[in-house]
Amino acid sequence: MKKILVLSAFLFISITGAFAQSAIEKELIQLSMDKWQWMSDKNVDKLKDLFDDKAKFVHMSGTWKKEEELEIIKSGSIWYRKANVKDTAVEIFENTAIVWNRITLDAVVRDQVVVTEFTVTEVYKKQGSTWKMLDLTFSSVRDTHTIKK
Repeated sequence: MKKILVLSAFLFISITGAFAQSAIEKELIQLSMDKWQWMSDKNVDKLKDLFDDKAKFVHMSGTWKKEEELEIIKSGSIWYRKANVKDTAVEIFENTAIVWNRITLDAVVRDQVVVTEFTVTEVYKKQGSTWKMLDLTFSSVRDTHTIKK
């Protein structure tokens, strides 16, 4: 009888943990999708709340900090018109999470329309009850690239 109770408790904890992680993964995926929409809409107020004050942004043409990224988005010097997300993977490490998005980005960069394949790495940290983005890195890839899960 004791063995059955211990086994039942173990299974319950395992299943509960799997569902909890799944819910967190869904939350992070939705946050990432919201971020793409906010970038497209140039909604710097929402992005300002999402980006940690020490966040870094790595693009093909340089690396900059939060205020520079917000100004670039606000001014439209880079307009993230549409991120077509093809694949997403999430890894959670306690209160830190990494989200990888495989995207085709339709953007306007310095008045030039560009369509580029990227794998985008987003690093988040749970601060209180909210996730804050610490890093956003664009890696140029071939259209056949896949994210290992």
